[in-house]
Amino acid sequence: MAMRLGYHSITWGGVVGHAQGVTSVKDLFYRANGSMEQAVRDIAAAGYQGTEMFDGNVADYADRPDELRELLAGAGLELVSVYTGANFIYADILPDELYRVRRAAELAATFGARRLVVGGGARRASGTEDADYDRLAAGLDRVTEIAESHGLSASYHPHLTTIVESPGELERLLHRTAIGFCPDTAHLAAGGGDPAALIRRYPDRVRHVHLKDLRLDPLRFLPLGQGTLDFADIIRAVKESGYDSWLLVELDSYDGDPREAAETSKAYLDKLLRETGG
Repeated sequence: MAMRLGYHSITWGGVVGHAQGVTSVKDLFYRANGSMEQAVRDIAAAGYQGTEMFDGNVADYADRPDELRELLAGAGLELVSVYTGANFIYADILPDELYRVRRAAELAATFGARRLVVGGGARRASGTEDADYDRLAAGLDRVTEIAESHGLSASYHPHLTTIVESPGELERLLHRTAIGFCPDTAHLAAGGGDPAALIRRYPDRVRHVHLKDLRLDPLRFLPLGQGTLDFADIIRAVKESGYDSWLLVELDSYDGDPREAAETSKAYLDKLLRETGG
């Protein structure tokens, strides 16, 4: 499959968690706090072929599935993936977290997605224990089983504020679990890593790709080509890994019109792929 370009709906409203999850872990969905109808229309208008959504936004359509199907079909977009996450290190709440992961997988399959992307691994107030990596890895193996039972491919997304930020922390996790790797270029760089080098280090684990740019001081995520990352080398590393599928642009927030950010990244990525033979 040739590389195809998608865009995450997170930019329309930014990420929030469901408030009900404060007292009921099974309900702690991620969601973008904006209009998914506008997001889908804008992403399609910017020229992308697919989108990724948070579990909470997809769950909003659980009782009216035809609305999301018609929205995507009308825009000519494919739902590529659904993103969820959990703490994974606390045994007492893990069953409820996995209930939510299972719900995300069910919804992803319902709407034709083929991928489940997860983040997580809580940092304890008392400090991270080495055993937390074993607990996270075991939880991610359960996620992989859940995803595969719904016909999905699962991948783990390293993320700031979790116990997998730095290259060393990523190493501590990946040799403990079989889940795929979703390199997020900006989070890897913000955690002290070289995104291209990390893709080259784990080429056989890459199952999904998130692209975003950043400026480190002060830290700010940016549209592609607006920050400091070497995307030509990143794309070369992705190709060298043998991955030739979806590239998902994921920009957490933007001061202006989200569609403008999507168009900026699309123009940059189109030019880069032409130059690199993508």
